[in-house]
Amino acid sequence: MKLKINILILLFFTSISIFAQSFTLVGEQTQAKIFISTQEPDYVRLAVEDLVSDVEKITGRKLLITNKIADCKGNCVVVGSQNIPSSQKVIQKIAPSFAKFLAGKWEAYLIQSFNNQLVISGSDERGTMFGLYHFIEEYLGIDPMYFWSDLPPPKQTQLSWAKIDLRQDVPTFKFRGCFINDEDLLTEWIESGKKRDIDYPFYSQVVAPEAMRQVAEALVRLRYNLLIPASFVDIRQPAEAALVQEASRRGLFVSMHHVEPLGVSAFTYFNYWKEKGKSPLFSFFSNRAQLEEVWKTYVGEWAKYPNVIWQVGLRGIADRPMWMADPNTPQTDADRGKLISDAMQWQVDLIKKVSKDKKPLITTTLWAEGSTLNQAGYLKIPQEVITIFADNSPGWRMQKDFWEMPREKNKLYGIYYHHQLWGSGPHLAQAVPPKQTYKVLQDAVNKGDTVYAILNISNVREFQLGLNASAKMLYSFKNYNTENAILNWAEKRFRNGKAVAKAYQAYFEAFELHEERKVPFLLDGQMRIFCLEFLQELKLQFTDSVAYQKRQLAKKEAEGKDSFWASIGDMSPRPRTTFALLQGLARQKDKHLETQMLVYEAIKGQNKYETDLLNANLLAHLEVMLGMEKTLEGIILAKIAAESNLKIQVQKHLAEATVALAQVQEAKRLGTISEKWKYWYRGDKKMNVSDLEKKLEEVMNLVK
Repeated sequence: MKLKINILILLFFTSISIFAQSFTLVGEQTQAKIFISTQEPDYVRLAVEDLVSDVEKITGRKLLITNKIADCKGNCVVVGSQNIPSSQKVIQKIAPSFAKFLAGKWEAYLIQSFNNQLVISGSDERGTMFGLYHFIEEYLGIDPMYFWSDLPPPKQTQLSWAKIDLRQDVPTFKFRGCFINDEDLLTEWIESGKKRDIDYPFYSQVVAPEAMRQVAEALVRLRYNLLIPASFVDIRQPAEAALVQEASRRGLFVSMHHVEPLGVSAFTYFNYWKEKGKSPLFSFFSNRAQLEEVWKTYVGEWAKYPNVIWQVGLRGIADRPMWMADPNTPQTDADRGKLISDAMQWQVDLIKKVSKDKKPLITTTLWAEGSTLNQAGYLKIPQEVITIFADNSPGWRMQKDFWEMPREKNKLYGIYYHHQLWGSGPHLAQAVPPKQTYKVLQDAVNKGDTVYAILNISNVREFQLGLNASAKMLYSFKNYNTENAILNWAEKRFRNGKAVAKAYQAYFEAFELHEERKVPFLLDGQMRIFCLEFLQELKLQFTDSVAYQKRQLAKKEAEGKDSFWASIGDMSPRPRTTFALLQGLARQKDKHLETQMLVYEAIKGQNKYETDLLNANLLAHLEVMLGMEKTLEGIILAKIAAESNLKIQVQKHLAEATVALAQVQEAKRLGTISEKWKYWYRGDKKMNVSDLEKKLEEVMNLVK
């Protein structure tokens, strides 16, 4: 009898405990209010407003926000940061244990339900913001990239849970960000009416602020805290400064492309002096005073913004080395390294004078020649600068200097990683699976290079899976399960998640790896390069055989002689022979054809929204790849036929290539079915399928 009573008592208190943990956000007769202190920054309030908006989309009910805890009677969501006194005071009364877990940490958060209350608290303001978005994703089922995926929230009449408990300790990577680079589609998708005054054919206008607003929202929902909002930003131009402002209003740190140290690219430099009626050579070697003047001006402008992570270094025109912009620059790697080192030290000294921060955050990115010169020991990076190592472009592995450079005590390190890269690709079609990203990030974690990670994501929309997976790895690497990454992503977004995951897995596994370098060599951009090269050679074969022979010799002589070209050898590696290229192409194409059947099977049973996402984010990519694979195959076979002077065969294979290239154009239709995305591919100037069509037609006309 006594045992029975004890069991009943235990059950009673257990039920009380469960009841105490339960929380109703929206019920039949009630809905919670949300408390947030007026001392919290605007970006936390924006996150609260997103919570209100998301709940309204799900239930049709709008939650009320109050800044007075006394007004928060009944069920209440208490939102606040531990480092904000007014917030901390309220939370201390409700959940005194929170402070012990959160105190003094960077972007940690704790979310728990108590008696009629849900407390969402961060160790700092960004921790609070990220806690809100984690709750929205985990408990409300909102896709963080809902704008880009077009997946609507699940409709429900009530939102209630027996227990809510989410916690996140200090993120694995302190600064976790994205770089909007090679953004040709994003640039012209929405007409902004703001033209860019740069001598660069790919960006004729500034990205529309409403587009950048959606980029910034998606990133904070994914819990990134850093954004480089565009390539070649000129902060003195209001329309371009607006892109930085969109990032800042969301609480994101902002930084610069590595080709524009201190916010100054070659284009910026030329425009600055053009305003003064001058056109000096862009060179730190020949025109140091002129370049320093521009740097001073732009540091002053950038310093007006909060949370700037400065970029230092020395680059030339269009992401090329500075010695390509000035032939007078010293020609030895040792002298070039010293010149870059001197520039970095001068830049650091300037930042310290102008920045409002006592310890400004400064980085240098060792991409291309920077990586090679650093590996050789020719760069002297200032002590306070965070050294950013780059992957091999695209993101298959880190470059040699990452492995060979000894880490110095009291210095900080991070990585630059490509989900996308022009011109090798991926660009129109994703190619880097989560497990590959995990391998590279594991190397960074093992080395301790976790202060900073920036991901090149181009136009955003193409890389939804990679962006989502990478965000979770960067925030909590040890808790990330790479084995089920694609399956988990698919099951949250599709009715038949297993079939979708199987199709994605097959798509990623189809990419051929170079026999020696063990990196992809048939990505969309790589195939475009091959197509253009073979078409040019075909053209010369029919018009100028002497020039053709000279071209062949020049290609062999140029290989690996310059530190810039040597450093980017993984971008577009060549098989040893044309036959080996054809073999790899055939294998990849056959695997993608098999994947095509899996995608068609996965589409069955999906609703309209899921089908549209699968069409845009997988089938369109697959069709781009198949179209490019067949196009390249036809052009190679035409070239082989031309070497034997089989003109009819040349014509036949070029005609096949033309039909295949039309498949790439048709693939774009799959991603632009809805009115919202109607003009998504209007800015296709990097892959530039139309230009490839013209060049193919030109060669076909030569052999008629």
